[in-house]
Amino acid sequence: MEDFLKVLNKEQHEAVVHTDGPVMVIAGAGSGKTRVLTYRIAYLLKKGVDPFHILALTFTNKAAREMKERVINLIGDGDARNVWMGTFHSVFAKILRIEGKHLGYPYNFTIYDSDDSKRLIRQILGDMKMDPKVYVPNYVRARISMAKSHLINPQDYADNPEIIAADESAGKPLIKEIYKSYNARLKRSDAMDFDDLLFNTYILFRDFPEVLYKYQQKFQYILVDEYQDTNHAQYLIVKKLAANTENICVVGDDAQSIYAFRGANIQNILNFRKDYPDYHLFKLEQNYRSTKTIVEAANKVITFNKDQIKKSVWTENDEGHKIGLIKATSDSEEGKLVADAIFAAKMTEQRPNSDFAILYRTNAQSRSMEEALRRLNIPYRIYGGKSFYSRKEIKDMLSYFRLVINHNDEDALQRIINVPARGIGKTTMERIIVAADQNNVSMWEVVAHPQNFALNVNSGVINKLSSFSTMISSFSAEMKKKDAYDLAKLIANSSGLIRMFREEDTPEGLSRVENIEELLNGVKEFSERGAESNQGDMEFQGTLDEFMQEVALLTDADKDDETENDKVSLMTIHAAKGLEFPYVFIVGLEENLFPSVQSVSTRSELEEERRLFYVAITRAEVKATLSYAESRYRWGQFTITEPSRFLDEIDENLLDIPHRGGGLKNKFSDKPDDFRSAKENSFRKRSLKTPDNNVSSVNTSSANDLDLAAGVQIEHPKFGRGKIINIEGAGPNKKALVYFNSVGNKNLLLRFAKLKVIE
Repeated sequence: MEDFLKVLNKEQHEAVVHTDGPVMVIAGAGSGKTRVLTYRIAYLLKKGVDPFHILALTFTNKAAREMKERVINLIGDGDARNVWMGTFHSVFAKILRIEGKHLGYPYNFTIYDSDDSKRLIRQILGDMKMDPKVYVPNYVRARISMAKSHLINPQDYADNPEIIAADESAGKPLIKEIYKSYNARLKRSDAMDFDDLLFNTYILFRDFPEVLYKYQQKFQYILVDEYQDTNHAQYLIVKKLAANTENICVVGDDAQSIYAFRGANIQNILNFRKDYPDYHLFKLEQNYRSTKTIVEAANKVITFNKDQIKKSVWTENDEGHKIGLIKATSDSEEGKLVADAIFAAKMTEQRPNSDFAILYRTNAQSRSMEEALRRLNIPYRIYGGKSFYSRKEIKDMLSYFRLVINHNDEDALQRIINVPARGIGKTTMERIIVAADQNNVSMWEVVAHPQNFALNVNSGVINKLSSFSTMISSFSAEMKKKDAYDLAKLIANSSGLIRMFREEDTPEGLSRVENIEELLNGVKEFSERGAESNQGDMEFQGTLDEFMQEVALLTDADKDDETENDKVSLMTIHAAKGLEFPYVFIVGLEENLFPSVQSVSTRSELEEERRLFYVAITRAEVKATLSYAESRYRWGQFTITEPSRFLDEIDENLLDIPHRGGGLKNKFSDKPDDFRSAKENSFRKRSLKTPDNNVSSVNTSSANDLDLAAGVQIEHPKFGRGKIINIEGAGPNKKALVYFNSVGNKNLLLRFAKLKVIE
């Protein structure tokens, strides 16, 4: 039976075959954690465990699909298709479809994605006459999401003095009222947001012990991927499910816990041994992904963290390139140097664009990178950018689908009741909303039966509402008769959406029609997949509501699959988690940018930033390159920067130290750079902070050309102290761009400048 396990190394094999009792697998970057999960499931099935008794939880549908495909390749698709395998949200959504009646939800409840949630919050702000510039929808949604991930309902939120004090301190004391209204509107629409899928599953298991017992008996073996990323709700749900048998296997890496801002709690993995004192620990420490240099650099960085489970990652791979280091005078030059390095590697190594990734701490940093890549005609894509499913015409079409499935979905109804235009205007909608609120019914009830609620509109509008509700009801009547594709095609054509965009007779209109056709292609593909979409013992019907659940539960990583092609990938480091590329450029390694200025006030915050840097380095297979700029525009302000403390934490012998001018030092030359001063010989030994004007004792000396270089602190007889940003030109035309504390940037002709070097 164990022949198929021969490909595993010793540690992987031990982690796979130890199937009973609590198991924690600490898997270093690139050490084969997915392989362990896959083989563990296959091994359980080979042992005769009923596939319906296995639950495997992941964070992306992509990871779940990959695992299922690997299990099928190992043992065939018979049993593998019946394993309950998917994301936390997708698995819990299926449970809530079955058991939601206990909480007052119908089987066909709608799932709101982040865009839907923000739109609902904007509507509530309008209804409550609140300023969206104060109560920014993204901020409000984040506060509500954090509350739900900590299992705090609206009443608990309002009763918590610390939470209320924090909101008042932030100048947003009414978030508690928005949260209350938001949840009420969701419930009235028979809808849940993403956080509700976890929150309500926890409430279901907490308040209905017979339901919890049913699923404890069902899931005899539980496997959790990326356990370090679980939040409080996920942690408690998994703990409840595993309480009966304690046959729980969690796989993760505390060194890659980087989602605290989403509610992830690193203590979940650090405290596993306390939750299960008789647990078995297995460490996967052999890295199969990266070179020795990359592995050694990452290992060194993470040793600076105090809160961690000790491990020593190693690899049998080649030594590889040193860690590249790019020093730029400005953020625009940083973009140019990174683009140049990509272009050079493409030419000399004959690499496709898709082998390269540029990772940054914040989305705003993409601008200089994009501009530089465009100048060199290097195609790129923004990973995590506007998804196909976020385009207006697609949202419109999906809203039709949602309303057909769930008439009480008020967000969908408001979006498409007058798209295409039907003469149902803003005033009518306001009256419908008022009537629904006054009579405590859904808006659909008012639209479908306006006469029952004395709706104050004329007979022409009554007829228009009747035509709309009849059309939607006729689509709904076809839902169990037609498969997802046939019904979707009927809705697209009969609703008038496709006709409306065709009649625009513009390139944009044509593009919108093509996008809707592409959506219908996706529905067709879903219908033809048939039983392949089975999850556990839930029978696949191929209906439109099943398609909509799949779409609603797509993660960002899943959405980006559709744009895979030969382009350089640009993304935040958070978005890069789980990905790998031969060449990785990590840009903006400056204090207050990476680590972030918001994350240096406590050790726990700083350690999370360091884990983020660790994740960034370990995305690289062949070569990692780090870059920083000596000045940068931030929030419209010119800022002098200093190198990140994280650069100090990499052994110098692993780095390719840059020239003063910004490029990489020629690593084939063993000659010292005679033009670098002792200060510049290692960026680690100098601070780029502009000196404090209040310091009274400073040694200065008259400057000659060899003394002056980017980064050198100087004093000018008129402008005072400053720092050289860039030197250009030669001889009598040699100029310096200098940043002065008193006046900002100045271009100075050196032969007249009378600069003194501050030592």
